[in-house]
Amino acid sequence: MKLYLSGHTDRYALEQLQLCLFPEEPMEFCETPFRGDGAVSRLSYGSKYLTATAKITRNGRSTRAVQRLPLEKESYALRRRILQRAYYLAALPQLPVAPPWGALSGVRPTKLTTRHLLEGGTPESADRLLEQTFFVTPARRQLCVQASLASVKAVERLIASDVSAYIGIPFCPTRCSYCSFVSQTEGSAGKLLSPYLDGLLREIETVGAGMRQAGLTLRTLYIGGGTPTTLSAAQMQLLMETVKRHIPLDRLIEYTVEAGRPDTVDPEKFKVIRDLGANRVSINPQTMNDAVLRIVGRPHTAADVERAYAQAVAAGFTSINMDLIAGLPGDDPESFARSLDRVLALDPSNVTVHTLALKKGADLFSHREALPPQEAVEEMVEYANATLSGRGYAPYYLYRQKYMSGSLENVGWCRDGDLCLYNVYMMEELTDILALGGGAVSKRLLPDHRLERQCNPKYPKQYVERIEEVLAEKSKLLLQLTNDEKTGIIN
Repeated sequence: MKLYLSGHTDRYALEQLQLCLFPEEPMEFCETPFRGDGAVSRLSYGSKYLTATAKITRNGRSTRAVQRLPLEKESYALRRRILQRAYYLAALPQLPVAPPWGALSGVRPTKLTTRHLLEGGTPESADRLLEQTFFVTPARRQLCVQASLASVKAVERLIASDVSAYIGIPFCPTRCSYCSFVSQTEGSAGKLLSPYLDGLLREIETVGAGMRQAGLTLRTLYIGGGTPTTLSAAQMQLLMETVKRHIPLDRLIEYTVEAGRPDTVDPEKFKVIRDLGANRVSINPQTMNDAVLRIVGRPHTAADVERAYAQAVAAGFTSINMDLIAGLPGDDPESFARSLDRVLALDPSNVTVHTLALKKGADLFSHREALPPQEAVEEMVEYANATLSGRGYAPYYLYRQKYMSGSLENVGWCRDGDLCLYNVYMMEELTDILALGGGAVSKRLLPDHRLERQCNPKYPKQYVERIEEVLAEKSKLLLQLTNDEKTGIIN
């Protein structure tokens, strides 16, 4: 769908909303006015009001909407809000049903309600904000507010010197068809794994020294990927021993290692992970349907998942997360329900339900055979929400992605308050995140709540080749953190 802006340049806000509302219509940004089908967004200043007007034409039918803002209340956030509201209200008559997230775009809808609660709002006023300002449906409002309540409790566990860390292992035994992460398969890049680990150990040492100088302590640590358990037991031991030796862990309360692929774990590896301090693992079947596993390129079986889970329990883990994806090719609502029921029979403390997102870097983006229809995906997600809630799980973090089926969401569910704090801190951007490894993105939270990002080289080969540059950038970042005045959200 074409998009033309007049009187403003806030292209991103409108593009993201257009992508959510009309996902099957490719976006075409226009520098000049056009005739025919497409969307026009105008912003104009009067003597008393700022006026946003949207016109959307599809198949020759035009619909319009207008939103106004008193000039004395103008701000960047409110200006963007009336632009999005006008666009949404113009689009609504063109849609078969109202979208679940209304006029909200972006990947972090809970940031809005979490901020509202931290500034003194109530769950009831947060619900009204979502309903009256953004037209969010009741079910999504409930998910959002519940997740934000968990975020507020997570904030209460932070002090100003706390940071979180992510260590990336961008290697996998094979590549799943839905995956767009920059990760190397073990077969194609086996020789790269050892020098990559050497560079990563040097980065850990540099970060640890900088943290001690800055007086920072680690609150949560997440080793993710890729598939971290692609490392051998000896390599995993070396990695975790280096972390223990160099990183200040005085306040560490959560230490997660992704053991996402059951074909990469065994009792020895789980024992190493547990003995060296991890208290949480993630075992991710994505589906418990063997036929669907084969379609998406995962060579293990559902029985392998159950075996890996039993091994994790035997190693002493009580905090275990399991991921499922709603909308995988070859799946249907009945099969997805059986997968969720089989996962819940294992009694994990966390279950994360992802809605399939067709990402441009994934094989599935260009080969979309056997994808379930949107209505079937919605049925899967609704079954998951109702079943998990009925089994005593509560939503604790939530995010959305581009090209997501039905414009739905990913939700992390936990039982008995056993949430993943790292996911909350990272997704809600509540504290500094130190990210190590290829493709890792560190986030520095400034006193005015803005973020600065520091990105490591994207690909493992680049990371190895540019490791001296990586170490210099990390030292610079840690010096900045030393000098930061932490007067932000956690105080």
